[in-house]
Amino acid sequence: MGTAWNCSGYFPWEEGTYVRGIETVKVNIMLRIYSNKWHVYAGLAILNPSAKVQIHQFAQSATDLFKLMIKGDEEGLRKRVYRARDIVFDDEYREGIRKEPIILSEKILDQFSLARNTGGAASTSDDDASTAGSNSHLALLTMVDCWAELSIRPFQHLELLATPIFRLLIGVAEYLFRDTTRLDAAIHTAAHDPTHRSDDVEYVIAARGWSQCVSFGSFELYERRFKETAKFFEHRFADANKLGAQMIKAILEGEQPGSSRN
Repeated sequence: MGTAWNCSGYFPWEEGTYVRGIETVKVNIMLRIYSNKWHVYAGLAILNPSAKVQIHQFAQSATDLFKLMIKGDEEGLRKRVYRARDIVFDDEYREGIRKEPIILSEKILDQFSLARNTGGAASTSDDDASTAGSNSHLALLTMVDCWAELSIRPFQHLELLATPIFRLLIGVAEYLFRDTTRLDAAIHTAAHDPTHRSDDVEYVIAARGWSQCVSFGSFELYERRFKETAKFFEHRFADANKLGAQMIKAILEGEQPGSSRN
C-alpha cells in the first residue's frame, strides 16, 4: 500500500478517501511498518523460504482478483472471495477457535484517523456499511485470498504468537469478511466503481514488484525500494506512531475479558 501511494504521489489521509474505520487501520499499519528499519523486514522476507512462497502467492492473488475486477465479473469475484472467506474464517468459528471478532466498532477506529490532524473530518457513525465511502479493499481481499490459496489459518498463528501489526491485520480482515453487507459492498465496488481503480492498479504493480524483489534475494534492492517509500511518508511517522500505539492499546483493551466494547 505504501509503495502504491508513493507512486501515486499523494498522502491517502489528505484526499478524504482513506480517513475512516478500515482505512484508518490500513494507513496506520503502513506508516508503522515504514517507520521501522528496512533490514528487519528484509531479513524476514528474503531469508525465510516460506515467506517467499507467501509473497509470490500474494502478488498472484492480487493479480487474479484485479483481472476479475477490470472485467466487471462481479459473480466470479464474489465466488472467489466467498471461497476464501469460508476457508479462512468460517472453520475458525465452527470449531470454536474464535469467540468474537477482534474489532467490533468503527467508532473506536475513527478516533485515530490522521485526517483529524490535517484539517479533515472523520465521521464517527457506526453505520459504516451504508454511509462510508466505497472502496474495493483490494489489499484485504488479496490477503485473505492468499491465505486461502495456501491453506493458511491465521488465527492458529494468532493463538501462538502475534505482533500488534499482525493482530491488526487479522482484525481488520475479519471485520470486513465477517459482515456480508460490508463484504458485498466491497465486491460490488471492485467490479463496478472506478473511483479507486487507479490506486488498485498501483497496488497490483507494487505487489508484483515486491514479489520480484524478494525472489531476487537482493538486500540492496529491498533497501532501495523500502527507503524510497519511507522517505515519502517520513514527515508523518511521529503522528502515526503515536496514534497507532493508542489504537492498538484501545483494541487490545477491548479484547480483555469483561471489557465494555462499543
